[in-house]
Amino acid sequence: MWRSTCTFCSRLQPEFFVDRSLGRHQVASALRAAGWSVTTHHKIYGERDQDVPDVEWLELCGVRGFVVLSKDRQLRYRPMEIAVIRRRRLQVFVLSRGNLTGEEQAGRFVANSARIRRELGRPGPFVCVVRADGLNRVFP
Repeated sequence: MWRSTCTFCSRLQPEFFVDRSLGRHQVASALRAAGWSVTTHHKIYGERDQDVPDVEWLELCGVRGFVVLSKDRQLRYRPMEIAVIRRRRLQVFVLSRGNLTGEEQAGRFVANSARIRRELGRPGPFVCVVRADGLNRVFP
C-alpha cells in the first residue's frame, strides 16, 4: 500500500509492516519519527498477534502491498513462507542480528534508509539482510 509522497524523493512512500518479532511499540515509533509509514503486526491482529501463523501475515502483506520488516532470519528457509514470499512477490528486510535492542533495531533500519529505498526500486520477491554497514540480498 502506497501512502504519501516520500519526503526524500518524489516517489510514493511505501507502507512498512513491522513483524511481531520487532516488538509492539519501540521500533515502530522510532521509524515513524524518522518519517516512515508503518503498520504493526499488533495493530492488525490485536491480542491474538502471537497466534497468527507467519504465512497468514505474509499473505496479508502481499495483498495490501506492505514491505516487510522483521528480525526472523528463518523466514527465508521455511518452505511455506518461501512460497508466500515468491507468490506475493514480497519485499522483505530482515535484521542480521536478533539480539539488538529495540533502539538498535530501529537505528539499523534508519541507517540503511537510502539503501532500502534503492532496493525497493527493484521488483520482488526478495529478502535482504540488514546489517550495520549495508544490505545483502539473500533471496531469491
